[in-house]
Amino acid sequence: MTELERLAAHLQQFAEARDWEQFHTPKNLAMALAGEVGELVAEFQWLTAEESSAPDPPTLARISAELGDVTNYLVRLADVLGVDLVQAAEAKLASSERRYPPDLYRGSARKAPPDPHP
Repeated sequence: MTELERLAAHLQQFAEARDWEQFHTPKNLAMALAGEVGELVAEFQWLTAEESSAPDPPTLARISAELGDVTNYLVRLADVLGVDLVQAAEAKLASSERRYPPDLYRGSARKAPPDPHP
């Protein structure tokens, strides 16, 4: 069992013990995930580029907590939907590798056309 699978199982047990599975619909989990991403973004909102690269310990602790929330909701959502999160991420990376060949995009932030083979 991978670390991600262990986390998914722990989150499932956590929800079951509290009878929260009834609330863990994909819609609700996606909305909760979006809210937590917003809380993560808020931690960076007024930081300079330099501050965001090396946050002070209290800020880093808050960022870490928000990353934990984002991860938990993302893993729970994927588990409820039966999506292999690592496989989905690898597939997306493969798509990005096709869309952004290094010889054409190195050092560039421009957007590529949509991948015809998602």
